[in-house]
Amino acid sequence: MSFLGPQNFMQEPHNEKIPVGISSCLLGERVRYNGGHKYHSFCAEQLHLYFDFKPFCPEVAIGLGVPRETIHLVADKDGSVRAVGTANSNMDVTDRLREFAESIADQAKTLRGYIFMNKSPSCGLVSANVYSNDGKTVVKGSGVFAERLRNLFPLLPVEEAVHLDDLYVRENFISRVFLYDRWIKEVMENPSAKNLIEFHSRQKYLVMSYGQALYRQAGAIISGANRKNLQNVMGRYIEVLMQGTVRPPTRKGHVNALHHVAGYLRDSLSGELRQNLAEVIEQYRIGQVALAVPINLLLQYLETSTNAYIKQQTYLRPYPVQLRLREEI
Repeated sequence: MSFLGPQNFMQEPHNEKIPVGISSCLLGERVRYNGGHKYHSFCAEQLHLYFDFKPFCPEVAIGLGVPRETIHLVADKDGSVRAVGTANSNMDVTDRLREFAESIADQAKTLRGYIFMNKSPSCGLVSANVYSNDGKTVVKGSGVFAERLRNLFPLLPVEEAVHLDDLYVRENFISRVFLYDRWIKEVMENPSAKNLIEFHSRQKYLVMSYGQALYRQAGAIISGANRKNLQNVMGRYIEVLMQGTVRPPTRKGHVNALHHVAGYLRDSLSGELRQNLAEVIEQYRIGQVALAVPINLLLQYLETSTNAYIKQQTYLRPYPVQLRLREEI
């Protein structure tokens, strides 16, 4: 059986590329301090087929030029962090980097995710070195531009490029980008209690794979949605959903979701096929096969099912199958 699985009864989630921000150097643009780049092959050669990348280099954007003096982050005694020149500490670009993030806010509103260059004093999310005044590394922290952009758009799925080399992080980040895109298109662009409830229903087993607690919490938020409180409920719901999906699902979470989906096939499969499905899920649980194997078996069995509810579950195809992300986790 092909890892791609059956494709005729469920349409691909999206036909248009999704707008995603990215550090320019990751696409091969020579904008680094030394005139170089940090080309990331997965982003530039595979993700670009599904993401409409919007590249930014904040250091170039504020006029530092290429090549340029390097900057680094320095922590004052009061705990504030400044981006200053490594050779000339009087060159302080902190405010300019923050202002650039604010200046692109209207464009950033259209984004569904952002991939940052790691270790950068402007773009690092968690890996930028923050030095004390005596030059010793104090902590790892956020670059000035990245931190301001995250504060402006706390729901936006974000990741450092280096972490996309971890297959579990990669799959989860991409899943969250598509999840956020569905939220914008299916709820935010036409808000109603009906659309909110239907969205939640379609995400049921995707959300459940992150844990029963998250699914119950999200469900409780929307249970009392009506015209008067809709905006407040929507805001609380998506905040809980995006915060609750930051960490990749565990194998246990996936197994739970797989068994729930399999339950819808109980009456349409023979005892032998049900046993076969249960064995494949168990093989995934103990790490003998990748997640794609039970997912694709479910898709094969669901081809003949008449249950519209289970067929609409985004857990089965949260992003285009051509990305083949579940073949390696």
